Amino acid sequence: MYILYRKKWLIAAGLFPALFFYLVFAIYPIFNSFYYSFYRWDGFTELHWLGLGNYAELIRDGVFWGSFKNNVYITVLSILIQIPAGLFFAVILNGRLLRRKSLYKTVFFIPVVISTIIVSVFWSMMYNYEIGLINGLLRAAGLDAWVRNWLGEPGIAIFMICIAIVWQFTGFYMIIFLAALQNVPNEILEAADIDGATGFRKLRSVTIPMISDTIFTSVALCISGSLRTFDHVYVMTNGGPNHATEVMASYAFQSTFSAMRYGYGSTVSTAVFIISFLLIVISRLVLRKLQR
Repeated sequence: MYILYRKKWLIAAGLFPALFFYLVFAIYPIFNSFYYSFYRWDGFTELHWLGLGNYAELIRDGVFWGSFKNNVYITVLSILIQIPAGLFFAVILNGRLLRRKSLYKTVFFIPVVISTIIVSVFWSMMYNYEIGLINGLLRAAGLDAWVRNWLGEPGIAIFMICIAIVWQFTGFYMIIFLAALQNVPNEILEAADIDGATGFRKLRSVTIPMISDTIFTSVALCISGSLRTFDHVYVMTNGGPNHATEVMASYAFQSTFSAMRYGYGSTVSTAVFIISFLLIVISRLVLRKLQR
């Protein structure tokens, strides 16, 4: 018992540094933002109590709801593309027909470990109107009518950013699904072969139900990650043109540090936290019902 007690203290001592930094840099700012959201403050002068004034303004703020809509676009497209694509690549890599699997795993996973800033700059150069690769290929193919200012047109800019996000993070879900597929018992797969289930039928009726928990967890991760999107938007468009690509995180940043409205920026941040939490909880409840 004494040894077990000592081990508990060793475990607690090992966890304390990580827990300390998590509380200081993650939990404390959340409560701090909630506190400042009730004030008008520019970051330098005295605080002025507004009560729910900032929240009333937020409800009437069209730019905020536009940023929320863009987050919904990113979330929906990420779920509909990243999850199926990651599962598809994982199934291919888990099969027996493909050779040099380690090479393909590395190629697919490289975008995940590359800095988001570098990825954003790379895709910005791809989309460049004058020297971008996409417009260059269109011009070379004689399709000048298809040439666009991909990040400068409000109707398509947010979807161009979605392409960069999907490209970067699909490999992340591929690795998760690949690990899950490799843990499916061979006895079950062999029993399915004996019963005559092959190819897509075995995948749909046996493999996918066996990894359903992993799929649902990946969907929740995809939702939380999409709602926290910031780097891609900030580097590629900075929320433009005319707030067409603004997301909730970037709008909170602009309101706080560009407009010097720390109180209102804290209100936006609090709203982002509440919306993200509610969407994740709702998605978990829906996925649990689907699993049953």
